[in-house]
Amino acid sequence: MTADVTVVKATVDAAFREEWGRVVATLIRVTGDWDLAEECAQDAFAMALQRWPADGVPRRPGAWLTTAARNRAIDVLRRRTVGAAKLREVAALSVDPEPSPAYETDHSGVPDDRLRLIFTCCHPALSLEARVALTLRTLAGLTTAEIARAFLSSEPTMAKRLVRAKQKIQNAGIPYRVPPAHLLPERVPGVLGVLYLLFNEGYSATAGADLIRQGLSAEAIRLGRVLDRLMPDEPEAAGLLALMLMHDARRAARLDADGEIVTLEDQDRSTWDAAEISEGVPLLEAALRRGRPGPYQVQAAIAACHVTAARAADTDWAEIALLYGQLARFLPTPVVELNRAVAVGMADGPEAGLALVAALEESGRLAGYHLLPATKADMYRRLGRADEAAACYREAIGLASTDAERRYLSRRLAETGSG
Repeated sequence: MTADVTVVKATVDAAFREEWGRVVATLIRVTGDWDLAEECAQDAFAMALQRWPADGVPRRPGAWLTTAARNRAIDVLRRRTVGAAKLREVAALSVDPEPSPAYETDHSGVPDDRLRLIFTCCHPALSLEARVALTLRTLAGLTTAEIARAFLSSEPTMAKRLVRAKQKIQNAGIPYRVPPAHLLPERVPGVLGVLYLLFNEGYSATAGADLIRQGLSAEAIRLGRVLDRLMPDEPEAAGLLALMLMHDARRAARLDADGEIVTLEDQDRSTWDAAEISEGVPLLEAALRRGRPGPYQVQAAIAACHVTAARAADTDWAEIALLYGQLARFLPTPVVELNRAVAVGMADGPEAGLALVAALEESGRLAGYHLLPATKADMYRRLGRADEAAACYREAIGLASTDAERRYLSRRLAETGSG
């Protein structure tokens, strides 16, 4: 039985997206060797490209890939003359291993080695940067070069970071497991935080010429779906996935054909991704019904207010202002307060918003943050106070970190007529 080469390549690409993390996670559990697991997984996918055109695509590609990777690991370990005990342990790995509890307590969950891998990659003993890089490399299968490009770093620098992270896991004895139930509340937010940081770096890049790096956002959403499936009783996992989906639904409308920023009120809502909205809103509703609200659910509720409004004028800004007040209880940060000021300014008028912004400015907690003067500028513009708006736009331009933001603010400055 043969298969078309084009079909095989498409099937292998799809299997890579769906199965890479599962194959690597399984081999890491059995061998305890991260580099070996990645190497053997790569070999298995390369083997699929060679064999499937002649042999046909297997009924269960993931099982085939796991078996091929396992066999490759056995070969490598045999050549290394590793102790017989470890070799027997690897050889005992079956294609369909008996599911072991995902949690090491009575807390039930979907058993999957990827869940152990997610918590290991996001262990608090690792730096945040290392957690993100390791998650991309091990769970998403991005190359070192791709990760380096995504975060505007050199490939050798990123390679060293990944090596150090893996060495720390080994040397510090970081366990390859899901934390016991009593530790989950303190560990889950860290895992969710890594995924959201990854999404945001793709959705609104913090530096460089590109405002949007779609690949990073797509990987964050994919991993968010995995985590939501693996932790069905965790409403914040569903809340984060819903939040990312509703943000991503607006991605195509955020830039015009020339790559210039289009603000929310001016976006063509017909270009929003209806499928992502239709997936995200019910996810949020189901999460909220559990009665355990958290910061991601509240942020998703804010996003839902935007994506469910047929027109910008229909946006319920009063509800959004209330939600930001709730969010401030979970995340008492000045950025949340600034967003609440924006919502209040839209609901109750620019003067009310400026009063809140003034208090933030006086606190000094957002010094150097370009969106503070940009927010003031927009409120002054709406009040018709062109000179004050222009001064704030100039300040924001000097602080903005991406080319697209600087161009947008420069256009706003020109509109004030103040030079």
